Amino acid sequence: MNIKAMMQRTYEAFLLLFLALLSKATSVKPCPRPSLPQDDSSFCLSWRLAVEANNLRGWRTVPTQCFRYLETYMIGGQYERDIDFILGQILSYANGIALSDDGMDAWILDVDDTCLSNLFYYKGKRYGCDPYDPSGFKAWAMTGGCPAVPGMLGLFSKLVNSGFKVIMLTGRDEETLGQITAANLHNQGFVGYERLILRTPAYKGQSAVVYKSNIRKQLAEEGYRIWGNIGDQWTDLQGDYVGNRTYKLPNPMYFVP
Repeated sequence: MNIKAMMQRTYEAFLLLFLALLSKATSVKPCPRPSLPQDDSSFCLSWRLAVEANNLRGWRTVPTQCFRYLETYMIGGQYERDIDFILGQILSYANGIALSDDGMDAWILDVDDTCLSNLFYYKGKRYGCDPYDPSGFKAWAMTGGCPAVPGMLGLFSKLVNSGFKVIMLTGRDEETLGQITAANLHNQGFVGYERLILRTPAYKGQSAVVYKSNIRKQLAEEGYRIWGNIGDQWTDLQGDYVGNRTYKLPNPMYFVP
């Protein structure tokens, strides 16, 4: 065997040995796992996801370390982008519905933070970091100055113009907030809905799920076909007669039981 051949075989032997050692080393050592930053932003993102997925229930206030995070989310553009995405899904579904000729095809819309925004009020409450203040919120609602939730007026108008009966269903008290709520909706352009239903004394003390389930049952018994149901709270969309499809708008500022 000549020298050149011996060198070639020696090289191949070393190469095979190197590959064998490399294979053994990589099979023993685990791949390094990137470390995740454990800052407030990461925690608050996970917290908001849990809220919107309804994995976190019965919470009373937003964690104080999430104040700046929620401020950025609510007024920095992402909240509106999230709503726009959901509205696109709603329109895609609604456009595929073949309406009947009896005028009983309906959609149910919540009012607070579904049609009318309370964002300005909750800004003063640190976006939900402060405890719920019933008298303070009532005073805010009594001003009748709630603006429309971004994009919702356009969706409302398309539903009405398409022939759907849009029913506004809210937990607001009828006796004290009935007229001002109707005026607020009108001033923001919500004109042409079928009816506005508010909480009467008969439903005082009932949870949102029980109250709204009872109202939806009555509507179904009247012959309405509830094609869609939109709300910012999971309790708007739970219980009986919820409709063919439900859509949850984002709201990490408060929880309604």
